[in-house]
Amino acid sequence: MDALARPARFNPVAAVGALTLGVLRTVGAVSLFAGRGLGAALSGPWFLGQLGRQLMAIGFMSLPVVGLTAVFTGAALALNIYTGGGRFNAEQIVPQIVALGITRELAPVLAALMLAGRVSATIAAEIGAMRATEQIDAMRTLSTDPFRYLVAPRLLAGILTLPLLTAVADAIGIGGGWLVSTLSLDFSPAVYARATVDFVESWDVVSGLIKAAVFGFIVTLMGCYHGYTAVGGARGVGQAATRAMVWAGVLIFASDYLMTSLFTER
Repeated sequence: MDALARPARFNPVAAVGALTLGVLRTVGAVSLFAGRGLGAALSGPWFLGQLGRQLMAIGFMSLPVVGLTAVFTGAALALNIYTGGGRFNAEQIVPQIVALGITRELAPVLAALMLAGRVSATIAAEIGAMRATEQIDAMRTLSTDPFRYLVAPRLLAGILTLPLLTAVADAIGIGGGWLVSTLSLDFSPAVYARATVDFVESWDVVSGLIKAAVFGFIVTLMGCYHGYTAVGGARGVGQAATRAMVWAGVLIFASDYLMTSLFTER
């Protein structure tokens, strides 16, 4: 009886093994989901009405928040670079560093993070609510593939719209730096603009747009996956929305590091 009543000892090896298996199981499930979603997005047939609605919801409706984020980021970046450069008598590098930081890093990452908070949670909540109310099962009953109708349009919309939003953020962010520099830091508008144009290379912009396409896929994938696998009714839908937003942010930073490592070797 004493042996039966004695609590089991904590086994760290078993705990690590269980954690590893859980991580691998999740990675495998997300990979299979992503493969199936991409297959549906690339092979057709496509629900163009759904795609159009998602392009508007994910892309156009995100323009205000992305634009505001970009202009204040460019302005703050210019002020900080001017302060840092002033310590080495290098204030003239403000246009170049603002343009480089915005195009290669800040515009795609911050635009993706804004979409992670706005879009990932929304997608997870929408699809999770459909799962909770058995609408997804009803689609299968009506011979409609949920991946083609729900997942594929959102993945395509994320991949297509985030590079466009990033291009807008590039222009607005550099404009924010120009505005602050000319109004507050005594830069000549023409000299600032010429320094920016002469310094920025096409690859600086293209690398940021490539990142944005990957981030758009991550943002929509996390929303679709967590919404599609949501369980537990309304509470489960809320948890799915939170997990989608958090994991989208984590994966954005992780993939950004990997792509930056690859692009800097170019």
